Amino acid sequence: MQHNILKKSDKEIYRALLGEERRQKEGLEMIASENYVSVAVLEALGTVFTNKYSEGYPGRRYYGGQEFTDAVETLAIARAKKLFGAEHANVQPLSGASANLAAYAAILKPGDTVLGMDLSHGGHLTHGHPVTLSAQIYRFVRYKTEPDGSLDYKKLETLAKKEKPRLILAGFSAYTRQLDYAKFSAIAKKAQAYSMMDMAHIAGLVAGKALPNPIPYFDIVTTTTHKTLRGPRGGVIFCKQELAQAIDKSVFPGLQGGPHMHIIAAKAVAFGEALKPAFKKYAEQTLKNAKALEKELAKHSYKIVFGGTDNHMILVDVFATLQISGKEAERALDTVGITVNKNMIPDDTRSPLDPSGIRIGVPAITTRGMREKEVRQLARVIDKTLRQRDDQKTLKQLREEVKKLCKKFPIYH
Repeated sequence: MQHNILKKSDKEIYRALLGEERRQKEGLEMIASENYVSVAVLEALGTVFTNKYSEGYPGRRYYGGQEFTDAVETLAIARAKKLFGAEHANVQPLSGASANLAAYAAILKPGDTVLGMDLSHGGHLTHGHPVTLSAQIYRFVRYKTEPDGSLDYKKLETLAKKEKPRLILAGFSAYTRQLDYAKFSAIAKKAQAYSMMDMAHIAGLVAGKALPNPIPYFDIVTTTTHKTLRGPRGGVIFCKQELAQAIDKSVFPGLQGGPHMHIIAAKAVAFGEALKPAFKKYAEQTLKNAKALEKELAKHSYKIVFGGTDNHMILVDVFATLQISGKEAERALDTVGITVNKNMIPDDTRSPLDPSGIRIGVPAITTRGMREKEVRQLARVIDKTLRQRDDQKTLKQLREEVKKLCKKFPIYH
């Protein structure tokens, strides 16, 4: 990519940008929350829409000069609603975390109780971890998975009867099994609570119709627009029509000021891409690749947390398998050009900064065009890297193998 003006005006940033382009070009992103956007999305991000303040909503702005920002946001909303079959969509949230916070604020009062998945069992920080702002405002009670990796919905219903939550929250950041949306909804109705799903990780798989759509079952559904959805970094809130006004007021003016219109333009582009037939093939292949990775690593005797995967990622207990920490595994794989992230496993006794597991995702390599054959090759590379992590000669050979694979499957043609 050309960056001639930046090269002249800011050499330090230019060098960092070139370095990151090279890193992505010559390495494989296997962090489950990462992906590659299209050139069209990149172009939308770098436009003059970044110059424009657009506080408010289409047709109801506080500043003048909104003809084209209104057009862009209206398109983004319409495409998002069509893509997911939603009654209402707010495309202004700056991230998934801010989308969740805005959703909470729309329906909860300080001190209200929320049931959310425990972080070490696959939940997300914003689902009630004590370090977050939302946990200081609301009372979160965390539910956990069973030893076999499933959720016990009878236990969840019993917990809801005991705790009397105002909101029951579904969703995850490192859980690999399919949730039963109908059961979540039924439990929430019995508890006279709102129901909410954070589908940030699987939104692209839902959009591509490879996984069930949670939107018909929940009062509110939030998502990021990157990850499997292959859009820019940002968030969206979907909700039933009766909650639309509360959600919109919570986002603006409740939580945010002017929306980032260049991001919203890029969201609209990504939603448009996800509506095309090719996106469905990508979503289907993502599931196939994840299952192939699970099976291949299991052949190499790795302990697969939750017993397997139904989505785009797997969680591996490397400490149980190789007696190394997730941090050590992450660093070793970095040396050969495979990027993963260390991750806690259920009830992990190790530190979050040096946990027992690693999370591995396949969305980005699927975007590059890789299929089961390449995934099996990568499973072998991952295994060899971790088992021979102190053998510099082997690591160098594996690094060249990864580079060769990257060259065969370029990000941008």
